[in-house]
Amino acid sequence: MPTVVDWGLREYRDALAAMHGLVADRRAGRIPDTLILVEHPAVVTVGVEGDDGAAAASGFPVVRVERGGRATFHAPGQLVGYPIVDLTPRGRDVRGFVHGVESALIEVIAAFGVQGGHVSGRRGVWVDGERKVASIGIAVEGWVTYHGFAINVDLDLAPFERFHPCGFEGPVMTSIARETGRSVSVSELKPHVVRAFGAREGADRAPVPTPA
Repeated sequence: MPTVVDWGLREYRDALAAMHGLVADRRAGRIPDTLILVEHPAVVTVGVEGDDGAAAASGFPVVRVERGGRATFHAPGQLVGYPIVDLTPRGRDVRGFVHGVESALIEVIAAFGVQGGHVSGRRGVWVDGERKVASIGIAVEGWVTYHGFAINVDLDLAPFERFHPCGFEGPVMTSIARETGRSVSVSELKPHVVRAFGAREGADRAPVPTPA
């Protein structure tokens, strides 16, 4: 049964190194499937399809990573999830896994009165097919997934306008707080994420543990 671990607020590079270690552990069978929940200090990450130069113009630290997709922004008020999952028992279906992550996030935001959906040809979760509330970028090594998703909960969206998030204009990005017109905390969201992923992946629904 997968384990859910809460890293709290953690520097991106430090989290990236720890994530790589967990991927190695999962491939070796030393740990079960694991979902990491975390927030990051302000940083722009650039996937394999992105442009480092354009992202650097944002003025934020930029980290190139091996996930799919282009550039995106992380900051407190955004919940990031890293599913470290062995796809072999799931038929090694990467597209199906990504679609399942999107579907789980659609369930999560619905709990806050936000109706999200899939958009053909565009990864992530969209509101009215026009505003992106969650981004997804997965990498796979030895059929174990890593990197993952970022849900905009309640953060300043202006930094997205300093570059082209996921290849789009900055104003395409939205948040749960913007859509609902009220303040929403990341801590409010976490139990819903655990529940949604538990329903789909068999994750532990016990209170989210925090590592020492």
